[in-house]
Amino acid sequence: MDDDRLYHDPDLADFYDLENGWARAPDFDYCQALAVNAASVLDLGCGTGELAAALAEDRIVVGVDPAPAMLAIARAKPGMAEFIEGDARTLRLGRRFDLVLLTGHAFQVFLTPEDRRAALATIAAHLAPGGRFIFDSRNPACREWEEWGPDESRRLVEHPRFGTVAAWNDVTHDPATGIVTYGTHYEIQATGKRLSAASRIAFPEKTELEGLLVEAGLRVERWLGDWEGNAWHEGAKELIPLGTLARSTA
Repeated sequence: MDDDRLYHDPDLADFYDLENGWARAPDFDYCQALAVNAASVLDLGCGTGELAAALAEDRIVVGVDPAPAMLAIARAKPGMAEFIEGDARTLRLGRRFDLVLLTGHAFQVFLTPEDRRAALATIAAHLAPGGRFIFDSRNPACREWEEWGPDESRRLVEHPRFGTVAAWNDVTHDPATGIVTYGTHYEIQATGKRLSAASRIAFPEKTELEGLLVEAGLRVERWLGDWEGNAWHEGAKELIPLGTLARSTA
């Protein structure tokens, strides 16, 4: 994600909240409910800070993201959340939190098992005894990337600065690595100017995640298959582990 213009270019980052509609997203609602009894929250991969800002109304919240353009938007939002530029693979704040989040499929930017192992170690390092963690990754068996082509994704976006913008995606899948590269394109109708970025994400298998979680000293209480709270099953679109520190590391 270090060189991904989708997150680092201010003009592209400015589409993020418009496209994602976090206040209506099921992960937004689920994490708000999960945070009810948490006095402190660490939001890794916080992006533009929509969730972090909402959670900070009555608790300590720290949002972390590697993209300055996203953090600039986050810091302009009202609220008491603290925002820090950092990489979830190497972050060490020297603090522990009652709840650690890594949502919005941000876990999928970690392209190798080593990257994923490092991110999970960061979660463990910042989780208070008795605290909980949750993150999400798309189930590779569902091959969701096949729905991200130009025909399926073409849409119009009304932007407050640019006006009407035509948007679409394109996608390629490398079967050897499992890595998906998807392009995001915005064409401003008034000027014809086009903004484009290419992003790479991985689709790790559940069995790999299970092993890495154990290595990190994390224990899964429940595997969810969606953000409505339903249990995971073979055809579930999401891999969502909800858990705590393993007893031996608490």
